[in-house]
Amino acid sequence: MNTTYSRSRYYSLILILGALTALGPFSIDMYLPGFPAIAADLNTTEAQVSLTLSSYFIGITAGQLLYGPLIDRFGRKNPLYIGLTAYILASAGCMYSNSIESLIALRFIQAVGSCAAGVVSIAMVRDLFPIEENAKIFSMLILVLGTSPLIAPTAGGYVTSAFGWHAVFFVLTLMGIALLAGCIFGLPESRKPDPSVSLKPKPILLGFAGVLREPRFLVYVLTGAIAFAALFAYVAGSPYVFMTIFKVSDKVYGWIFAFLSIGFIGASQLNRLFLLHFSSKQIVTAAIVCQTITGTVFTIAALSGWLGLYSTIAFLFVLLCCLGCINPNTSALAMAPFTKNAGSASALMGALQMGIGSLASVAISIFSNGTIVPLAAVMAGAAFVALLVLWSGQRSLAKKEKPAFGAGAS
Repeated sequence: MNTTYSRSRYYSLILILGALTALGPFSIDMYLPGFPAIAADLNTTEAQVSLTLSSYFIGITAGQLLYGPLIDRFGRKNPLYIGLTAYILASAGCMYSNSIESLIALRFIQAVGSCAAGVVSIAMVRDLFPIEENAKIFSMLILVLGTSPLIAPTAGGYVTSAFGWHAVFFVLTLMGIALLAGCIFGLPESRKPDPSVSLKPKPILLGFAGVLREPRFLVYVLTGAIAFAALFAYVAGSPYVFMTIFKVSDKVYGWIFAFLSIGFIGASQLNRLFLLHFSSKQIVTAAIVCQTITGTVFTIAALSGWLGLYSTIAFLFVLLCCLGCINPNTSALAMAPFTKNAGSASALMGALQMGIGSLASVAISIFSNGTIVPLAAVMAGAAFVALLVLWSGQRSLAKKEKPAFGAGAS
């Protein structure tokens, strides 16, 4: 359905798709400053509260695989409406949680609902825009996506301080309602229902297997997902690092989180300029090398006890800048080979990203030892493994080089 849009229509589509992409991250970031309050109110520990984050990641992983075949079979919008409705109901339920167990369960349902937004937004980029523009579009989506870590934790800190942590989920409920209305009235249906897409388990699994057999997809989706696991480690570990180790308040933590997000957002926008002079492959390679070197030095400094508040912020800022360049390019490179089954490819990409990311967040909890070392080590390890996957994968692809898919995604 690639077509030509007026300037206003072009940017309105990007705004809505970006808001869909941001729903999940916003749902993660906004309640982070409330961890101590949730633990106190529900008579539990912050380690237990962090399980609500892990359950959210698991829910997104499972939900991505659910929605992929659905949006290929029934079109993009109807499954999206169902997912957003589930998100709204679960968010409302979180407001009234009176036990950590119910909050963990509701966060899982909330995640399953929100991931419809992420899957559909990525698939619609592939549907609505020319393939050579995809890397640029993904960079623009990250600009909208970036409002979540800029606004969410800061707003969450103020909302929690003024009204309690329950109010955060009231705000998320209202956001879900507003986004559902925007999708109903502002998004076109970018793919007609396809009855030939089976919803039986075997054909679905065969469809995913077919996506994984595309070597270009496998190389770049694994590279991007493993590198991006560093972001999940940061999200899971930063509340403890800043509010417990460095003793900053929930409001100050929100401002630190917002500042660090500028690195991620700014790099994603510089990526659009880089694409004028370099290929996506070149940008990804350079960014992952930088991420690996920075993560290694960060870990050495943490082990040596050299890190203070400001040096920790500096290392995290550089690491997030690297991720801002990696994510849009690996997404574009991974999605480039697909047309008909873009929904399944989008879902599988999201599931792998969230699944690997959830392992990083769990690792932060398991190896927590009262220092910054676990956060630094997990972020460095993710970068190193991603670099190995990229180098070995690119050598394999070079042996069976295919025609370029366009300058922006090459």
